[in-house]
Amino acid sequence: MRSHHVVAALLVALGGLLPACGGAQPPPKAASDATPAPTTTNAKPMTNQGKDPAVNVSQDIISACNITIPDRAPKFDFDSTDLSSAEKEILDQVAKCMTSGPLKGKNVNLVGRADPRGEQEYNMELGENRAHSVKNYLSNLGVEGKRMALSSRGALDATGTDEEGWRKDRRVDINLAK
Repeated sequence: MRSHHVVAALLVALGGLLPACGGAQPPPKAASDATPAPTTTNAKPMTNQGKDPAVNVSQDIISACNITIPDRAPKFDFDSTDLSSAEKEILDQVAKCMTSGPLKGKNVNLVGRADPRGEQEYNMELGENRAHSVKNYLSNLGVEGKRMALSSRGALDATGTDEEGWRKDRRVDINLAK
């Protein structure tokens, strides 16, 4: 009877070490397996001037709004949709630009993304939930919900093969709608 308690305790302890996205990491994708990103905008690839926040703002929005990006803002945590203070700082600038600045009346696309760990369906939902998190934050700052289109790419365009790369995959891209 006592051994059952020890085994149960070990299973609980080990459960905290297993990935929450379900399952083992899939094999790396071949270059030919890559799915192209949607072509809803003519914006340049989002570089954020060499920085890598979880809220990835397109270069045309950065230029129009004179947005400053923190040096190395953290990405979404593994299996999380919570925005950090660094992401909120960026979104505050986007909201101000969209409510009273150069992008007043303009629309944006919010594209949620995930790292490749976990099942495709789960990652698509996680990406969508991350985009919703950004939309809700911007809505609370006065940006009308109808001006923000949501989508998820899940892990379809993920390029990470280790924790540092996976961290960069966990983000929401904000593009100016054309």
